[in-house]
This record gives sequence, C-alpha cells and structure tokens, in this order.
Amino acid sequence: MAVNSDPDLRVAHALRVRGLTDTPELAQAVGLAPAVVDVRMADLVESGHARRRDGNMAGWVLTPEGRAHGEALIAEELDAAGEREAVADLYQRFLGVNQGFLSLCTDWQLREVDGEQVLNDHADAFHDDSVVARLLEADVVVQSICVQLAERLARFDGYGRRFSDALGRVQAGEVEWFTRPMIDSYHTVWFELHEDLLATLGIERAKEGEQA
Repeated sequence: MAVNSDPDLRVAHALRVRGLTDTPELAQAVGLAPAVVDVRMADLVESGHARRRDGNMAGWVLTPEGRAHGEALIAEELDAAGEREAVADLYQRFLGVNQGFLSLCTDWQLREVDGEQVLNDHADAFHDDSVVARLLEADVVVQSICVQLAERLARFDGYGRRFSDALGRVQAGEVEWFTRPMIDSYHTVWFELHEDLLATLGIERAKEGEQA
C-alpha cells in the first residue's frame, strides 16, 4: 500500500520541488484545496520553514531551514517505507529516457530549414506531428514510472494526470503546452518529476552523474 505523506510535508515538499510558487499552483500540484494550502503555509511560516515573497514575482518560498527540515523528513519517510531501492530503480529508468525527452524539446523549439536550425514557428505540420508522435512514446514510459512511484509513495500520484493534461493540450494544437515555462507544460511537469526524484533520494542535481 502506498505511503500517504503528512499534508504539511506534502505541501512543503511540493514547494521544494517547484521553487517560488503561489497558492493556486501549489494547490493544483498537491491536490488540496487552496484554503487548505494557505493554512498549511501559515503553519510553515510560523515555524520559520517558509516565507511569503511579494512584488512582481509573488508567492511562497522555503527558507534554508525549511529546505533542510523537509529533506530530513523525506529521507525518513522513504526509509521507513522501505522503498529506497525501488524508487532508486525507477529513478534510473527515468534517467534512461530523460536525454531523449530533452532532445524532443529541442526538436519542438527548432527545426531545420535549408540546412540551418531556425526557431520553430509551427507552420510545418509534418515536423510537429513527428515530434508529438515521439512524445507519445515517451509518455508511455514516464506514465508507467509515475504509476509505480505512486504505488509506493502517494505524493507522486499527481504527475500522471498533469502529464496527460499537458499532452492533451499539445495534441489539441496548443503548442505552448509542450515546453513553455511558468505554466504546467509537459516540460514543466517533467522537470518537477526529475527534481522530486532527486530530492526524494537526496541527490544534488549538480552531482547527479556521480550517482550513476
């Protein structure tokens, strides 16, 4: 049976994965009502584990103390569940398709015209359709990984839905939902899943290659 994370930990960990995030986006990521997220965030602020940033880039952000505290709780949860080896194996499966996905993103943003790489204006339907076909293949693999992660740690259960939502928009012709930052695009969700796996296993992104 999948381990259900404490709601406070789930909110704090999602903030760790996403970085600066406001309540609506955080609520969507963790599957809780915005009002519930605000209550959880108030508790995190009171404990010194998070703070509110205002201005043009407004939202919640973890403090260094909050990040360290969350990392300790995540490690404790993973080991208590006895799932470290299984999650590490799924992380390696993810790495096996990660570079191919990043190449897909490049192919979505650029295309070749007269032997030169130019920005993709999405006027070439054949080019875009071929990239989307490859994305569908990648989606089969990452959805399988998401299912197996969620069977072990329930806090992974939102990724599959978010991938499906973004993919559906891409297939409907909303080209920005493939790679655009600052929205729940396919690339955004992929990046967050990658960051979540790194955080869960206690791997620093800069040292990722050393863990192979």
